[in-house]
Amino acid sequence: MKGDHGKSAGKTGADVKDSRRDRLKLALRENLKRRKSQARGRSDGAPSESPNASLDDASGEKPGQ
Repeated sequence: MKGDHGKSAGKTGADVKDSRRDRLKLALRENLKRRKSQARGRSDGAPSESPNASLDDASGEKPGQ
């Protein structure tokens, strides 16, 4: 009983690391799918209002003019 203070519900350190690794792997895979989908959406010919439009200014005019 003396050595059981740091262990959680019978899981070993390797089991905890494996489950964390699996969760991270799944999260990375989902993130990659989402980013690919966003990139496809941008390249599908969704034209912007003006090719010279600034991201900050919706009017397309350059600041200071």
